[in-house]
Amino acid sequence: MAMSQDKPAAADDDPHLWLEEVQGDKALAWVRERNAETQKLLGARADFAPTREKLLAVLNSQDRIPAVSRRGDWFYNLWQDATHKRGLWRRTTLDEYRKASPKWETVLDLDALAAAEKENWVWAGAECLGPDYRRCLISLSRGGADAKVVREFDSVAKSFVAGGFVLPEAKSDVAWVDADTLYVGTDFGPGSMTDSGYPRILKRWKRGTPLADAKTVFEGRRENIWVGVSVDTTPGFERTLIVRALDFFRQEHYLLQGDALVRLEVPDDARVSFMHSAGVAGDTLLLELRSDLKAGERLHPKGSLLAADMAAYLKGERRFQVLFEPTETRSLAGIALTRSHVLVNILDNVTGRLEEWKRDANGRFARRAVDAPSPGNLGVTGLHDPLSRDDPLAEQYLLSYTDFLTPDSLLLGRSGSDKRDTLKSLPASFDSVGMRAEQHFATSRDGTRVPYFVVWPRGAKADGNNPTLLYGYGGFQISLEPWYSRGFGAAWYQRGGVLVVANIRGGGEFGPRWHQAAMKADKQRSYDDFIAVAEDLVRRKISSPRHLGIEGGSNGGLLVGAVMLQRPELFNAVVCQVPLLDMKRFHKLLAGASWVAEYGNPELPEEWAWISRYSPYQNVRRDGKYPTALFTTSTRDDRVHPGHARKMVARLREYGHPVLYYENIEGGHGGAADNEQRATLQALEFTYLWQQLSRAD
Repeated sequence: MAMSQDKPAAADDDPHLWLEEVQGDKALAWVRERNAETQKLLGARADFAPTREKLLAVLNSQDRIPAVSRRGDWFYNLWQDATHKRGLWRRTTLDEYRKASPKWETVLDLDALAAAEKENWVWAGAECLGPDYRRCLISLSRGGADAKVVREFDSVAKSFVAGGFVLPEAKSDVAWVDADTLYVGTDFGPGSMTDSGYPRILKRWKRGTPLADAKTVFEGRRENIWVGVSVDTTPGFERTLIVRALDFFRQEHYLLQGDALVRLEVPDDARVSFMHSAGVAGDTLLLELRSDLKAGERLHPKGSLLAADMAAYLKGERRFQVLFEPTETRSLAGIALTRSHVLVNILDNVTGRLEEWKRDANGRFARRAVDAPSPGNLGVTGLHDPLSRDDPLAEQYLLSYTDFLTPDSLLLGRSGSDKRDTLKSLPASFDSVGMRAEQHFATSRDGTRVPYFVVWPRGAKADGNNPTLLYGYGGFQISLEPWYSRGFGAAWYQRGGVLVVANIRGGGEFGPRWHQAAMKADKQRSYDDFIAVAEDLVRRKISSPRHLGIEGGSNGGLLVGAVMLQRPELFNAVVCQVPLLDMKRFHKLLAGASWVAEYGNPELPEEWAWISRYSPYQNVRRDGKYPTALFTTSTRDDRVHPGHARKMVARLREYGHPVLYYENIEGGHGGAADNEQRATLQALEFTYLWQQLSRAD
C-alpha cells in the first residue's frame, strides 16, 4: 500500500497543543481519563492479574546478577526488590561477590531517604573521587526524570556531607578536579542552557564558595547540544578534556593546559579515548571512526578502530595502528581496557566475537583472538583502576554472555588467557526445551538484505497462526543483539508467542554505514526494512497480519508509529512506547533539538518535505483503517516529551479511531520508577498483545 500524499496538517492548525503542557491540570485530567479507560479494559481481563504477578516476581527475584562497578577495593551495586523498591546502593568485595550469597554492605538506602525527605527519589548515579573513592557526588532524580539533584556524600561515614557540594535540580554535568574543586555544567540561569536543554557553560567551583562565584572555563553556543568535561588524575598522565557537542554525532575536543584551551585535532565525529596506566610507559590515543579518514596514502574506512602514540600525535604525526577494520558482516561493538590490552568487542552478523590487542613497552600492539562464548551477545568491562600503581586487577575484566535461550552469565577473564571463572549465572527462568532461535534475512525495497532473529516457542509451527511480536529500533547507531528475557519467558514464550527482533538500517549492527544509510532524507529506509521483515514473516508463514504485532520505544516508537500508518493492513497490534511522533515539533520539545542530526530540521522546507512524508502525527487520516494501538509514556520523561504520545492518541480519537493509552505519572524515559510500576506497565502491554493476537479457537 502506497503512503498517502495528502497534505499533512500544519502545526499552527494543531488543536491538541494544550497536551504539551506536561503538568497542566487539563492535560493531566485527560491523562487520568485515558489511563482509567485502559486499566478498566485490560485490567478486567482474566490474564492481567496473573501476568502482573509473574512479571513482578521476575523483577523482584533474588535470582538476578547484581550489576557492579569497581571503585578501588569495592564493587558497588544498586539493588531493587519488593522490600527496596527505590533501591539499596551497596558494596562488597570481589572475593565476596564470587560467593553464591555475598555479604553486602549498605551505603545508602534510597527508600529510607525518600521517606525521610518526603521526596520521590530515583537513583541517577554517583561520581566518586579516586584513588580512595570516599567522596562521591550522588545524583538523585525526582520520579526518574533526566534532571537531577547532585549532593556530596561520604561513602565511609555513609552520610551526606554537611556544607558539601550541592546542585539544585537540573540536567547537570559534574567532575572532580580534586577534593575541594569541581567542574560544573548546570543551569546557571537564563541563557546558560542549550536549545536541547543541556549545559552550555562549564565552570570551576571551589569548596566553600557560592556557585555564583564559580569561574567560567568554557562556553558553548545555544545551538550546540551540550558541553561536558572529563578529568584524568592518573599520575604522569593528568589530563582535563573538555568536549563541545556540535550535534548528536559530532564533537570538538579541547585539552585544558593551565588556563589555555588547546584543540585536539581529531575527526569531530570520532569517538575518542585514551589508554595509559600509572607506572607504565606510553600514552595511546584511540579513535573509533564514524567517517573515512585519510592518513598519508592510506584511507581508513568508517567503523575502524585506530591507535596512535599520543605524544607524537600532538606533535602532528598521523601514524596509526589498525586494531579493527570493518567488513560487510563485521562491525565494532565497543572496546574495554586492561592495563596493557585493548579488548575489542565485535559483531559478526549480529553475533559477538572478542579480540585482544596487547600493547608492548614501545607502544606496538599484537592481536590475539579470544575463545569467547558464542553465538550470542557479549559484554566486556575492564576492571583496571589506572590510579592504582600495583593494581591486582590490572589485567582482569568482566565478560557477560547471553542469547535468546541461554540465561545470562558473568565471567571473570584475564587478558592473555582463555580461562575464565564463572562469577554469576542465572538459573533458567523458563523451560526452553523444544524452543529454538533462528536468524533469517529479508529483502528490503531497495534490495538490501536485512537480518532478523526469530525465537520460537515450544511446539510452534509455520502455519501462519502464531501470535508474533516484531520488535525494532533502527536509529542512532544502536544495535539490537540477542538477550535472555525472563519477562518474555513468563508472559510470552510460555503461552505460545513468537518474538522477532529486526536489525534494520539506522541501527549499528553493521557499523556507521548501516546507521548512516537511514538518516535524515533516507530515514524511510528504516521503515522499509521493518515492513520487509513483516512481509517475510507472512511469506514464511511464521505469522499473519491477524496475529502479527509490532513494538518499539523512543526512536522505535517513531518506527512503529510510522509503519502502522504506512502499512496498517500488515498488523493487528502496535505497542508504541515513550515515542517521538510529532516530527514537526520534535526539535522544540525537551531534548528534541539534539536529534536534528538524526532526523533533519523541520524548520527547513526542503528537509520538512521528507520528514513530513513519515511523521506519524501529521499522517493520521480520518479514512484510515488502523489496528487498535496501545501508546505508553511517562509524565516525568524529560527526554522525549509525553506530548508526542498524548497528541497522537488525541488525533486518533478525534478521527474516530479506537486506541488505548497509558501514561505513568512518573518514571522518566524508562517508563517506570520502580518494579511495581514496571510490572503494571508490562502486564498492560502483554495483556493487550494477547487480546489482539491470540490464535483462533
